[in-house]
Amino acid sequence: MSEPYVKLEIINQVGYIEFFHPAHNSLPGDVLAKLANTITEAGAHDDIKVIVLKSGGDRTFCAGASFNELININDEATGKVFFSGFANVINAMRKCPKFIIGRVQGKTVGGGVGLAAATDYCMATKFAAIKLSELNIGIGPFVVGPAIERKMGLSAMSQIAIDANTFYTPEFAKQKGLFTQVYETTQELDAAVKATAEHLCTYNPEAMLEMKKVFWQGTDHWDVLLAERAATSGKLVLSEFTKEKLKTYK
Repeated sequence: MSEPYVKLEIINQVGYIEFFHPAHNSLPGDVLAKLANTITEAGAHDDIKVIVLKSGGDRTFCAGASFNELININDEATGKVFFSGFANVINAMRKCPKFIIGRVQGKTVGGGVGLAAATDYCMATKFAAIKLSELNIGIGPFVVGPAIERKMGLSAMSQIAIDANTFYTPEFAKQKGLFTQVYETTQELDAAVKATAEHLCTYNPEAMLEMKKVFWQGTDHWDVLLAERAATSGKLVLSEFTKEKLKTYK
């Protein structure tokens, strides 16, 4: 695999959405846009009852924002557009009328933690350590923060946001409510994801829709909130601190 992609595959009424990027599944703007559109498409597809969100590759679920794109942001408007890509994916997941199961096979950083937090039920392997590294480069997890806080609580979110150098263990993520189960191998994870998703397909879709509304109650303002957060990130990415920090990643 060398080319980025987002694909949707339907198996036994389960819509498997898979994204991939050769740079550790980092997410540039075009992949984010395709991911948001694919989630919306799957949500409206009559043949899909449950959605699984997954990524390609073995050891990294998602490395977060594309550093190549971050480095090339030169004005606030462009910055807001880029960070709005994450906002659009999270809002697509929030508005999707179907349960979304997260399948996290490896490490996840920054925006990737936000994607995991925006799923309705997330399962992982023992390799799925998490890190919010944004403060390291002079910005912060502003766009994904509400999703992470909603799932893990403000205390845990603030802890991993401030301790931006540390990978936290999958067991910590499970204890704080991000992951429901942690498996020894990817094979065990895949078997459990498949069994869970296909079992959910036997449930009443109307009941699942109503439950999803309950899960996301109080988030109707997120279209505005996440746009504001994207603008904040778009401004901070232009700071001298961040520009100098990003140069070290080239």
